[in-house]
Amino acid sequence: MAEKPLAGRHIVVTRPREQAADLAKRIKQVGGKPLLFPLLEIKPVEDVRALHGLAKSLTSYDLLIFISPNAVKHGMASLGTLPRTVRAATVGQGSARALRDAGVADIIVPGGSFDSEALLAMPEMQNVSGWRIAILRGDAGRELLGDTLKQRGANVEYVACYQRSKAPFDSAGLLDVVPDAISITSSEALAHLCESYDEARKSRLTSIPLFVPHPRIAEAAQRQGWRQVIITGSGDDGLMTGLIAWAQAKRN
Repeated sequence: MAEKPLAGRHIVVTRPREQAADLAKRIKQVGGKPLLFPLLEIKPVEDVRALHGLAKSLTSYDLLIFISPNAVKHGMASLGTLPRTVRAATVGQGSARALRDAGVADIIVPGGSFDSEALLAMPEMQNVSGWRIAILRGDAGRELLGDTLKQRGANVEYVACYQRSKAPFDSAGLLDVVPDAISITSSEALAHLCESYDEARKSRLTSIPLFVPHPRIAEAAQRQGWRQVIITGSGDDGLMTGLIAWAQAKRN
């Protein structure tokens, strides 16, 4: 029987705990040993006035942009069914799947790169003058999307529907298990990870191969001193493809 591609590899998964189960399962299926070290916690926002206001006036909007699967989860829980006159957009396939699962069929989503720049480049996002657009996101984030749409003449508002906070984790325990690779999906999580170590332990940490889904996170990792940063495709599919290719290259 052929050996599974990640056989014996210890892979650190740093996603919020409630989002890590599917990825951990896939790592196990190809022989890997997932190690769950959530770096961020996701909770509903405490101040829901903006979200409830959006729900009451949905029909006055032309477009809702969901920044992440968390935005879909916490946003749609308050919005319910979207009116047919309101389109939805998102930056990634994971968020698009979550929207479809929530009953939204008409979704603007990039087919190549999965970030704000790719969404802004789509034909559907060019002629938005006079549109009323809500961007559903966490309690903070990049302003590029909103700023660009405003420059194109749209009326844009941000609606926070979840909040992120740093999760406590066993920093010594992470190094004690001697991981073969670490996966990180946000610059915020990366910063939390690195600031948890003194210089000696940080040197050990940054010697571990790091897998990230976007060049922006890779650039931040390189500034922090990581020696091997591998940029993968987006979502679980992209990460698994990257991990398997890396493991096969090391074996060869």
